[in-house]
Amino acid sequence: MLFDFLAASGFTVLVAEDGESAISILERFADARAQYAPPDLILLDILMPGMDGFETCSRLKANELTKDIPIIFMTALSETVDKVKGLNLGAVDYITKPLQHEEVLARIELHLRLRNLTKTLQEQNQQIREQAALLDITTDAILVKDLDNRLRFWNKGAEDLYGWKATEAIGKNANQLLYPVETQSQLQNLQESLALSGSWQGELHQVTKEGKEIIVASRWTLMGEQDGQPKSILTVNTDITEKKQLEAQFLRAQRLESIGTLASGIAHDLNNILTPILTAAQLLHLKLPNIDERSQQMFSTIETNAKRGAALVKQVLQFARGVEGKKRTIVQVNHLFSEIEQIVQETFPKSIGFSINIKSDLWAIVGDATHLHQVLMNLVVNARDAMPDGGTLKISAENVFIDEHYARMNIEASVGPYIRITVADTGIGMSPEVVDRIFEPFFTTKEFGKGTGLGLSTVRGIITTHGGFVNVSSNIGRGTEFQVFLPAVEATATPLAENLELPKGNGELVLVVDDEAPILETIKISLETYNYKVLTASDGIEAIALYAQYKDEISVVLVDMMMPSMDGALTIRALQKMNPHVLIIGVSGLVAGDKLMEAARVKAFLSKPYTTKELLQTLHSILFRDVRNTKSIKNWERWDRERTKSIICSPESTPNNHHFVQSSQSEG
Repeated sequence: MLFDFLAASGFTVLVAEDGESAISILERFADARAQYAPPDLILLDILMPGMDGFETCSRLKANELTKDIPIIFMTALSETVDKVKGLNLGAVDYITKPLQHEEVLARIELHLRLRNLTKTLQEQNQQIREQAALLDITTDAILVKDLDNRLRFWNKGAEDLYGWKATEAIGKNANQLLYPVETQSQLQNLQESLALSGSWQGELHQVTKEGKEIIVASRWTLMGEQDGQPKSILTVNTDITEKKQLEAQFLRAQRLESIGTLASGIAHDLNNILTPILTAAQLLHLKLPNIDERSQQMFSTIETNAKRGAALVKQVLQFARGVEGKKRTIVQVNHLFSEIEQIVQETFPKSIGFSINIKSDLWAIVGDATHLHQVLMNLVVNARDAMPDGGTLKISAENVFIDEHYARMNIEASVGPYIRITVADTGIGMSPEVVDRIFEPFFTTKEFGKGTGLGLSTVRGIITTHGGFVNVSSNIGRGTEFQVFLPAVEATATPLAENLELPKGNGELVLVVDDEAPILETIKISLETYNYKVLTASDGIEAIALYAQYKDEISVVLVDMMMPSMDGALTIRALQKMNPHVLIIGVSGLVAGDKLMEAARVKAFLSKPYTTKELLQTLHSILFRDVRNTKSIKNWERWDRERTKSIICSPESTPNNHHFVQSSQSEG
């Protein structure tokens, strides 16, 4: 009767006697889907011989070709549990027998309309996404070239930017068409990076059809066939020539601001003041050759200090006029610090104490000395302004090697040698909200007329163009520290040599607690490489459970302070209740180390991101000095005596069932 009713209502109806027959029919549709479309909806009885309706529904939903067909169950079963089971298997509705034909028809038409509406919305959303993507890149130059650099696609944006029509550009060599001869060497490193990672982005100098030099922000992506073999290179270029010109204006404006602050007047007037003093001191030597020795010394003192003042003004003038930085050279950073030290000591208030610690073996960098000088001047002037009532300014510089572990925790860092420059003050400090905005152009906390708000945005811009990055930490009332990282020229030390000097463990079991799975993974690998055993937990609750189980084996707990569910502070307190003598290292990218150690009574603190060297040295430090861990002391003493020789020691008793394997949650 239902068959006749639906047929009379305009539907084409196919009937299957059981679940196996239904699946067989649908498979035949799949084999000939070009001639016969699969059904738009399935009415499925639950109680059938052989395969019941639940199993049939499950198999249909598991099939890629039938999973989207709506299924309505028909049954005499009225238990809620059966209805819930059917809906959980993927059915869209449930009709209880005896069937009311009008109700069945209404529900069929409803679900068919819903399916058609959903399909229409999906198609419209796809069209909207495609159109939005086209709008996003319409003004950019989009070009595709093959692996021989022959252009294969050239859009309207490329025509507008470079002046070449598509018919003129396609088939030409992209390097010869777009790059000056003197800049083509830079493309070699670009091609190598593209081959390794599959993508590249950065700034490039190019030329237009008229010979005009432009600067573009370029994004390259390696495109491949279905078999994964590279076929072509997609390039999207954005013209940033005007932006770079504005940056040059910002740099010039900031240099003038620094000069006004430091010189407190016009250099010309200062020279007018110093000129007669210097001249008079020299004339007095000539006019009074027979004067007593003490007076001669006074004349010499006047002349010497006048020359020092003139040299200072000359230095400021040279800094102000500067150069445009078109050519970069090898820069010995030590010389920059000498100039900064002279300016600070001679112009800053005496209420500001000053110390400088520059390692004598600093590596060199490739860069623009004037711009780097400006970075240092901006930072020390900001530090001075942050200490209106006096304080201490500290400058230091050292060689550091950023390893893969550190680079994975800091998206702006790359593996390799860097020079780390630290400028720290004990001034008024900044709130987290201010720190979050200090690199925004025109953002300033100074009074109106006292600053342009371009200083730190200029600093970050210069550092970025040199391939470096900057980290900032600050506390209100306690001061601010800027750490500038600049890539160094090839270092004399190698990563292997540096790793050989790192202290190894002696089989100690370390519990690492962090909600970031990549951090857990990298720390686990690093510690196991240096002879530690590792347990990992993705939150405080899991950490407490693991510590309760392996309390006697765990030597140290490494706890992140910012975690969901149970944060680091609560986790530490719970662990200390379980064992008042537990050794804990706190880790955070936000909390100040000394504040954390005081509040949570942890043994040490690591600030994210940290290097493997810092992690291993911290572990060595707290394990070696802990008087309760006598076995660790003996083992560390052996390491100190033998340095990098192999150490053979009896492994500590470890729990069964591979205690060091991460749980599925922490691995996620």
